[in-house]
Formats: sequence, C-alpha cells, structure tokens
Amino acid sequence: MAAVYKSLSNSKTPKISSTNGTSIRNKQRVLILSSRGVTYRHRHLLNDLYSLLPHSRKDAKLDTKTKLYQLNELAELYNCNNVLFFEARKGKDLYIWMSKAPNGPTVKMHLQNLHTMSELHFPGNCLKGSRPILSFDSTFTSAPHLLIIKELLTHTFGVPQGARKTKPFVDHVMGFTIADGKIWIRCFQISETAVSKTDAGKENEVDEPQTITKNINKKPGDTKISLVEIGPRFVLTPIVILESSFGGPVIYENKEFVSPNQIRSELRMGKAGRYNRRSEQGAESRSKKGELGLRTGVGGKEVDELDERVLFK
Repeated sequence: MAAVYKSLSNSKTPKISSTNGTSIRNKQRVLILSSRGVTYRHRHLLNDLYSLLPHSRKDAKLDTKTKLYQLNELAELYNCNNVLFFEARKGKDLYIWMSKAPNGPTVKMHLQNLHTMSELHFPGNCLKGSRPILSFDSTFTSAPHLLIIKELLTHTFGVPQGARKTKPFVDHVMGFTIADGKIWIRCFQISETAVSKTDAGKENEVDEPQTITKNINKKPGDTKISLVEIGPRFVLTPIVILESSFGGPVIYENKEFVSPNQIRSELRMGKAGRYNRRSEQGAESRSKKGELGLRTGVGGKEVDELDERVLFK
C-alpha cells in the first residue's frame, strides 16, 4: 500500500521539465557574512536572518572592504549562488550588498530603523526551517530597477522547496513594501485558530451592513487566520545597482540618496555656526564695553573737570 500511495502522490504532483525531459530543480543558496566593525545589533540582525533562511550559509567576517570581488570566490567555494553582505562603516552605518554570484547583478542599499527580534519581544513565532510566503507591493512593477530588486529579494529570501534544512511547512510571511522611496521589510506569523461559538456569534452580529457579507460565513469550527509579527523589521534605501557581481558598470543610481556622513557634517556645521555667531556677539559686546570704559583694565574713561580726583588734588 505504501508503494501505491507513493506512486499516486508522485503522479499528482506536477514536475517542471525542461526541453530534454529532465526535471528542473530550483537550487538557491545564500552566503551571509559581514565586514569588520559591526555592532552587536548588526550581529543580531545577521543571526535573525540566518535563522529565517534555512538555505543560507554563514561565514566569518571579511577582512577587506575594498576588494569585494573576493566574495565571488567565497560563494563558489561554498557552492552558493547568492551573497548577502553586511558592510559596517564607522560603527554606525550599515550597508547591505545583495548579489547574484558570479555574474550579477548587485544592489547596494542603506539599512535604517533596525529592530531585531531580541528588542521587539513580539508574541509571534514560526517553525525553524519553514518556508516563507513573499508578499511584494504592487509598486515593484512600476520601474525597471524595482523589478531587478524584487528578483534579487526573491532569490535571497525565497526558500526553495526541498532545500537543505527545510521543513515542509509554510507558516510565516515576509512583506516587502515601498514607501517614500524605501523598502520596508516585515515578517509575520500565520496564526490559525478555530472559531468558537462565542466568537462566531460576536462576528456575525448585525451591527453594520458592511460587516454582514464579510463575516456571514463564520461558523463554529472554521479556521480564523490572522497575522502576528515576529521580527526583525528594518528599512532599506536603494543606492546603486551594478551590472555584474560586486563590480561592473552602474545601471541605476539613486540621485535622492543623501549619505549619513553628509547629514552628520551638516549638523556639525549648523552647531559650529551657532557657536561662531555667539562668539562674535560676545566679542562685539566686549569691544563696546571697552570703548565705554565699562571694563576694568581695558581702555580709558575720560575724566570730567568736576570729578573729585580733579578738584581735590
């Protein structure tokens, strides 16, 4: 009976075949590593993504920040065709490189608003090794560079069926939304709960005409599906897209991106301008007091003829 069931189950599942008649298997492996100088929050984010991606391989830190083409050799060494590289600068800024090794393309993004799982303490949870559902905003199809980013995100975060350390379950959703030119990434658990009689009665109460069609089919014993956030959450700002893997000509550049170094420099210049204005005002007030003879030891005050020091010499 087991052999009959196996043959029937194999016949029911469709297989994608190529022109030669052999089945095509989606082989995606991701190499995750970081540079020197990452903080503990960056390291926690790397560990969170590694736990969510069972088809990933974590490597030690890369010593160089200029010779990024060495990542292609590491990816070939570990039999990975996707690279997720975390580049830290000045212990504050974090840049993410997503590349399709060895031919490209590569996208460089700036990470902001980082919140790891250990910081959020969300009640949601998912099975380790399960596969996610990738939910993309419709804005990804509005521009060619967004289509490239969507494809790279799909290859990086999409766990293929039958990959290493995967389990045959789909219990969480990864959402990618574009707002203000940035990519907002969230992760949710798919929570399924049985509808009880009390819940069905509350949902089917006729309060407003709009809720009748929405909750009219809720019956005791049905499954209620909801989303509970797991974490982590962060925001990515695309900077540049390169044609090849960690090199090659630039095919897209974000002209609206402002470097965080420039922002900090402008803030320092603003503070320095306020200090210079205060110092100039102080120098002017001191010079005026010196001219009027109001400062001791500075300048000379004109002596009047009726002064006591003149009359009673």
